[in-house]
Amino acid sequence: MENISYSKLTMDNFNENSLDGFIRHQEVKECWRKENGEWILLPIAFTEEWDSNALKEKAAEIISFIGGKGFAYGAFSEDRLVGFLTVSSSLFGSQKQYAELVLFQVSEPFRAHGIGRRLFELACEEARSIGAQKLYISAHSSKESQAAYRRLGCVEAEEINRDIAENEPFDVQMEYKL
Repeated sequence: MENISYSKLTMDNFNENSLDGFIRHQEVKECWRKENGEWILLPIAFTEEWDSNALKEKAAEIISFIGGKGFAYGAFSEDRLVGFLTVSSSLFGSQKQYAELVLFQVSEPFRAHGIGRRLFELACEEARSIGAQKLYISAHSSKESQAAYRRLGCVEAEEINRDIAENEPFDVQMEYKL
């Protein structure tokens, strides 16, 4: 794997074209669903893929975090963004213990090389610095995504943020203790 550098995203190193060439592709064959209070793996197949319009929308969302909604980090291979995440600076929960990990992606050719783990560590450091005790994640329910979050140490959320959960009803609401 090429040398990867990590940086907090700013308007100096990120813009509306920074995701050009980013590959968000995932062949999903199975997803977790809760039935009768139990998690079961179901044969749910689809392809998750971002086209150029979706990439521009995600870039605009990242820019909103850079602009004060929270913070963002990127992983770069040379000058190309190959992974990113955003975390909201608004704390929530019964004790204002959660900061939400909103976006978290690694470009398909760069997965399984520790890039996501390092980005996640940076998110945790930054979330602690704003007073969060836990990261809150509305995580994709695919078998692979859930396995990745569990490898990072994420577990099912103790408190569910109803607004977030209703926005993505098939996601698994998770948390990570900082």
